[in-house]
Amino acid sequence: MTFYWSKNVTILIDSWRTDSWLSYVLSLVACIVASVFYQYLENRRIRLKLLAGKASPAAAEIQVPLLRRKLVAGGKVRVGGAVLFGLSSAIGYLLMLAVMSFNGGVFVAIVVGLAFGHFIFRSEGEEGSVVVDSSCACA
Repeated sequence: MTFYWSKNVTILIDSWRTDSWLSYVLSLVACIVASVFYQYLENRRIRLKLLAGKASPAAAEIQVPLLRRKLVAGGKVRVGGAVLFGLSSAIGYLLMLAVMSFNGGVFVAIVVGLAFGHFIFRSEGEEGSVVVDSSCACA
């Protein structure tokens, strides 16, 4: 397989085919938006993890492990983090599959969207010290 440059491309499913320049450009815009949204979700997930770490330090939970309020609050944060992780992983894998259409325009659109989304949402510096445990290649 090699990259090709054409307005005729099938992205993800058989019904998402482009046959005109308008449908091709709209599909590239959709890829850019999905890539930016992926970076936004990753930003929200990391911020949730940071806020959970600041709100309930591990030492306090170890000292008083039977407080139900902390356990319930921690459970909600874990569920929210899991939902965000699942959603961002699904979008990341769909972006990877879109790149596997081997269309050069789709590849460039996704890379531009990821870079733009990273610039807007993830280059603030606060979460720079957090190790991201993402299984997705797009992270």
